Amino acid sequence: MRDEQAAWREQQRHAVAVRAAALEADRAAEARRAEALLDDFVRRAAERGLAPHTLSARSLDGRSTYRTNVRGWYLKSDRSVAVGEDGEYYVLTVAPSLRARFAGADLSPSTARMIVGAGGGDGDPIPLQTLLERRLTAGDRWP
Repeated sequence: MRDEQAAWREQQRHAVAVRAAALEADRAAEARRAEALLDDFVRRAAERGLAPHTLSARSLDGRSTYRTNVRGWYLKSDRSVAVGEDGEYYVLTVAPSLRARFAGADLSPSTARMIVGAGGGDGDPIPLQTLLERRLTAGDRWP
């Protein structure tokens, strides 16, 4: 009986590992597709003369706004996500910080997803490509 239980547990561990590996491979493929869209956006924005701006980030509690050292283009009118001049994807929320109030917030790129807001509780999920096209179409009239 113990041998059967041990075999069953090992089979379950193996199945979980296989599913986890498949999920990771899917996420990596999605990130590569999103990266290609972002690179294309940066190229097209430059061709259209769409000027990047210094990005701001909000504190997690929404009470403070901090300047950053990243230049790029906001993708949503609430300024919660952006593409940097470097083609990286940025989620523009940071931990509240006294240092950031005076020196600016440090941003790290995030892994872009093909659906922005997927799995989140805020707002409606929207395809990344749709956001990028809207931003290009809006030109300098962006809010």
